[in-house]
Amino acid sequence: MNSPAAGGSRRRVLLILKRPGGLKVLSRILPALLLVLLAASCATLPEDIPPGDPGYALAPAASGPLADLEARFLTAAGPEVSGFKLLDANAEALRWRLALIDSARFSLDLQYYVWWGDESGSLLMQRLAAAADRGVKVRIIVDDLATMLQGANDSRLRGSAAAVIDLHPSIDVRLFNPWRSRSLAGRFFEYVSEFELTNQRMHNKLMIADNRVAIIGGRNIGNEYFGLSSEVNFRDLDTLGVGPVARQASAAFDRFWNSDIVVPAGVLWAGVTPADLQAGTETVHRRLGSASVLTNFSIDPLDWSADLAGLSEELHTGTSYVPSDTVDEDGVNHLMPAAIRNLLETAEREVLISNAYLIPDDEVVAWIQEQIDRGVRYRILTNSLASNDVTAVNAHYKHWRGPLLGIGAELYETRPEAAVKSTLADTPPVEAAFMGLHAKAVVVDGLRVFIGSMNFDPRSWRINSEVGVIVESPGLAAAMKAAIEADMRPENAWKVTLGPDGEVLWVAGDEVLDRQPARSFWQRVQDVVLMVFPKEIY
Repeated sequence: MNSPAAGGSRRRVLLILKRPGGLKVLSRILPALLLVLLAASCATLPEDIPPGDPGYALAPAASGPLADLEARFLTAAGPEVSGFKLLDANAEALRWRLALIDSARFSLDLQYYVWWGDESGSLLMQRLAAAADRGVKVRIIVDDLATMLQGANDSRLRGSAAAVIDLHPSIDVRLFNPWRSRSLAGRFFEYVSEFELTNQRMHNKLMIADNRVAIIGGRNIGNEYFGLSSEVNFRDLDTLGVGPVARQASAAFDRFWNSDIVVPAGVLWAGVTPADLQAGTETVHRRLGSASVLTNFSIDPLDWSADLAGLSEELHTGTSYVPSDTVDEDGVNHLMPAAIRNLLETAEREVLISNAYLIPDDEVVAWIQEQIDRGVRYRILTNSLASNDVTAVNAHYKHWRGPLLGIGAELYETRPEAAVKSTLADTPPVEAAFMGLHAKAVVVDGLRVFIGSMNFDPRSWRINSEVGVIVESPGLAAAMKAAIEADMRPENAWKVTLGPDGEVLWVAGDEVLDRQPARSFWQRVQDVVLMVFPKEIY
């Protein structure tokens, strides 16, 4: 199992590198970091951090806009099914999150790997605070690898934003696998001394409003996930679900909320006060008021009645369950790999996969070959080196192109300048330098789908915790299949093929490349250097 203490230096450096402008940031902080590591002492939490009180999702709201939405849908569809809407465009994904927050009347539960303190992260947090002010009970779980930053200008508060937010009487924040040391130096030593424990992170992504509506998928909270980053915006997918799926998601959330490895934020920082909460709230409101990237989003809560009224007509009917890994005092119990494999084994005709970070092994390739040999068509979309925001992943994926093509799988790789970038990834007025794939989705036989947080790499399969939803719904499957097939078109992706001599080629229309496309020479250098690091850390 991995520890609360050190999700740390190597992984934290990788996380910094993954952020837009991350390499530049790292080059600036590294000299200071080395000095700190040589000299600094650090505050350390007790070995036994007190757990939070047990808590569970509130019963589905008896009234309010979201209760009315579910009632309208179930009246037409029946009580045993849920309704689903694919959240395809980044702008739409942010808009519906705001809609659920503004429309909630009783409860909001949110669980995310990363929650950045940028414009989108601050906007969502401000709207959550507004919901809490009107009496909505808010629970938030985030991974402590990169704890929430709420834009505090006071350097004493940077990194303690989770504890500041936790001061709100209607907001409870808990951190997964927290560092026992709250200093950067201490985290480094914690990481080195307890690597296995600290390397284990919570990659889950869930949002549940009034126990009536949920959003499940691949997006974290941050500008690049909602099309508002000028450097990279992701092509990603979520689904909004209405009905029993919300209660299934709540059960997954509660398992984490009540686990020994999830700790109340308030015990991790000393010295934060209600005055800090007030000051932080005022600072964020001022920042949002001048945020040019949010031109098309209201800073203040809205009435979403018209949108919710129309939503019930857009929902695809289906049955679902929400598989998730579980956690106990020994760490993560990895249940998701079996759930995905069981889904894939139902395939009779075709499997369509869109997954950002793909690192198979011999066993996986052999298993896919068995599927193909019995007549199942496999089409897989993943990142090219050129579209990858984590070059290290490509360094370990690239060796598997030939074996996957050799067994008959069809392989596509995202173009960084894809045509869908302007319509689905970028959110006006922002235009990013490039687009990367971040989706984690599967369509089986045009009937069943998976959408969630799990990449197809060793970290997701064996180290991190993950969650998702498996839905049997021809309507949702058709929508997701159309989205993935569009992402595979020549204007959006290269088709990877084998040439006459077995060489790997990248084909898009009349364009044929005989070496993997990249954004720069420096990226090619990284692609070689990062091969020396173990694939499990990515």
